[in-house]
Amino acid sequence: MSGKDLSERVDGRVAAFLEELARVPATAAPAGRGRLIVALDATASREPTWDRACEVQGQMFLEAGRLGGLEVQLVFYRGFHECKASRWVSDSRTLVELMTRVRCKAGQTQIRRVLRHAIAETRRQPVRALVFIGDAVEEELDELAALAAELGILGVRVFLFHEGDDPRAERAFREIARLTGGACCRFDRNAPSELRDLLGAVAAYAAGGPAVLEDLRRRPSPAVRLLAHQVRG
Repeated sequence: MSGKDLSERVDGRVAAFLEELARVPATAAPAGRGRLIVALDATASREPTWDRACEVQGQMFLEAGRLGGLEVQLVFYRGFHECKASRWVSDSRTLVELMTRVRCKAGQTQIRRVLRHAIAETRRQPVRALVFIGDAVEEELDELAALAAELGILGVRVFLFHEGDDPRAERAFREIARLTGGACCRFDRNAPSELRDLLGAVAAYAAGGPAVLEDLRRRPSPAVRLLAHQVRG
């Protein structure tokens, strides 16, 4: 197969996925069901992280189910101009099916688009929390801070999981967490149980609201307790 044929085949698969993503039926959130946006950097270096997140995200629905359930929207960016969002879904199987069809592609960070999307969604119907997993920040920090402050005013807490040791990214993530009353934690893709616990804790907050913070602060997981103590009650 020639390089051109392979490129056309890959592009066709991507287009088909995006069309299917757009057709996923929206689900009406029952009263009391929390809404959570899960956003991931899907640029080339993120593929191992994406695969790990696919494996453990089911814990989010298990945790949230005990507190009234959860509506989740998947957001990802890759390449240089591609940033997509799924419809809202209410079961882990649908979310996994969507996530496993995405393949990472080299590009630049588009965190500003993620934050703007969260603002727009919250203005339509309240979103309680945004999870973001990434390792780099290439936008201007002042612009991201302004968007984070707007999310904070709207009541959306942002929980950021930082992989790697980029000091600029860490500074930006911690400032976004501070401005929204959320939390920033180190992400270790080699510790799936810790990520499972953290995502479950965020989902519990998204489903149950501030009332669950005290419970989270008593969890046996040190990472979960650290995350909960960062969150402003």
